[in-house]
Amino acid sequence: MSERDAVADLRRIAFLLERAHESTYRVRAFRTAAAVLRTRDPDEIAHLVRSGELVRLKGVGEVTARCVAESVAGEEPVYLRRLEATESTPLDDAADALLTAIRGDCHSHTDASDGGSPLREMVETAQFLGHDYLVITDHSPRLTVANGLSAERLRAQLEQVAELNAELGSHELGSHPEGRAFRVLTGIEVDINEDGSLDQDEDLLAELDVVVASVHSKLRMPRAEMTERMLTAVANPHVDVLGHCTGRMVTGNRKRPESQFDADAVFAACAENGVAVEVNSRPERLDPPKRLLRLAVEAGCSFTIDTDAHAPGQLDWLRNGCERAAACGVPAERVLNTWQVDELLARSRA
Repeated sequence: MSERDAVADLRRIAFLLERAHESTYRVRAFRTAAAVLRTRDPDEIAHLVRSGELVRLKGVGEVTARCVAESVAGEEPVYLRRLEATESTPLDDAADALLTAIRGDCHSHTDASDGGSPLREMVETAQFLGHDYLVITDHSPRLTVANGLSAERLRAQLEQVAELNAELGSHELGSHPEGRAFRVLTGIEVDINEDGSLDQDEDLLAELDVVVASVHSKLRMPRAEMTERMLTAVANPHVDVLGHCTGRMVTGNRKRPESQFDADAVFAACAENGVAVEVNSRPERLDPPKRLLRLAVEAGCSFTIDTDAHAPGQLDWLRNGCERAAACGVPAERVLNTWQVDELLARSRA
């Protein structure tokens, strides 16, 4: 049997583990092994397997070595086969149509803040998934627990994005599966401060392609104060998207209730100011709740359906948001990331 691509198999396993929201340490084991072997040619990897030296490489354990050995033998690794066999059930027609229409993701994180993978890895995965673009929205400085980016660090990231886009333009990073161009868009998930101001320099926010504004602190403020906080943020001309508006957590060890605010007033302000309401696809968030999502539709809001991905495999969580958006009657034409990239940028820059 011919040899498989062992590194590709390791990365696929990591991707599927991330998509299934498995433990970080398990994902890291496969991504680390893939990184260790990525610079070695197939013949060298095969020699390491035959000699028994593979497990002596730092970053390659017994489980990952066994997967590599199976790949080198031309077999689909058992670990990978089991993951592939438990893939998600098909979407209904409306959700599938919405998922097919989506061209990019407007909310993602890298290891520059609290993500688990570098910029390039996130971009390569977005390309693999067939996206036309990916917006990088690492956290702002106030969120120290997430290693938020200072103005200086954000400017450095903007330079990295420019360099990566130059590579993409010269086809050095590989092409879109359907031959379309791919772009990395600059952005931020900026904290909404308690007074509604934004946690980053206004001049720097003006340079970004997409600004997602989210509440991450004092989530149990009194209803009237939280409403005023959100209304002030939504009125800021730099804000393009209101992120995970209730801040709720519905699963895991960090369960918390929704923040209380006047949803009618906030969604009306979003519609008036051209700020999209995010449909957050993270399984522990699924924000906003369906009753509020329907209210935002009735208010005439636009939307983005985002993964809020902190790892490459999580970029495939868009189906979660599409299912909920379709169930609540969100029209595809009001989902900004179904638009072509130039249309999205024209709106955000306006």
